[in-house]
Amino acid sequence: MANVYHLDLNRKVVRGARVALLPGDPGRVEAIAGDISRTFGSNSVKLASKREFTTFLSSVLGKSVLVTSTGIGGPSTSIAVDELAQLGVTTFIRVGTAGAIQEHIKNGDCVITTGSVRLDGASTHYAPIEYPAVADHGVVSALISGARKAGVVFHAGVTASSDTFYPGEERTDAFRKYILRRFRGATRELRALHVLNYEMESSTLLTMTASMGLKGGCVTGVVNRGSVGRITKEALKKGEENAIKTAVRALEYIIMKEASST
Repeated sequence: MANVYHLDLNRKVVRGARVALLPGDPGRVEAIAGDISRTFGSNSVKLASKREFTTFLSSVLGKSVLVTSTGIGGPSTSIAVDELAQLGVTTFIRVGTAGAIQEHIKNGDCVITTGSVRLDGASTHYAPIEYPAVADHGVVSALISGARKAGVVFHAGVTASSDTFYPGEERTDAFRKYILRRFRGATRELRALHVLNYEMESSTLLTMTASMGLKGGCVTGVVNRGSVGRITKEALKKGEENAIKTAVRALEYIIMKEASST
């Protein structure tokens, strides 16, 4: 049985998994798989690691669940989502970090994305820019339930998803201090439009899943103030942990819904 090229996986080794959690960082995969094992009393095993893509196989309520890293940004995310879909995965949840745009959102809070502003390029290879990047309402509901069960402060709403970390998020700590005209004032405008946060993968993920008849969602832990904030170790740790807790506890609701619909 041939493996998909980038993830180095095949249908046999994924054991019928239909749900995948998708951190960007390969180093976060084992932590998520470990939290799944502790929460549900199951085992997790490493399946593959190639380039930015590391995958662990876990189990939730007797059902296989994958944890696969996507790397940073839309292009590598599109590869992970496409190849996982080829292997039978139908529900995809990004588990990542973000910079807050709204003042009331604090470090360590989580943002549950309902839809994304498409500031990327990869998603346009799957659907025209007029097509909305929207999360599946069932996945959003499960993430909200997971956050409540974990006791995590969360905010549900619209995310801005940029191709770049520095200019696309109007960051002032880039090497080049000049900001292109198209990005000047972007954060202020997004704040006025009630956009909650910046991150780099959700628009690709949600455009792909919605346009291909799959289910997608995204939860990110806030680790800084978007466009200006420095990321400290403490903020990163808290944001990562809360996003992981939310996503892992959401799995129970997702797996139960999957079981009831089959």
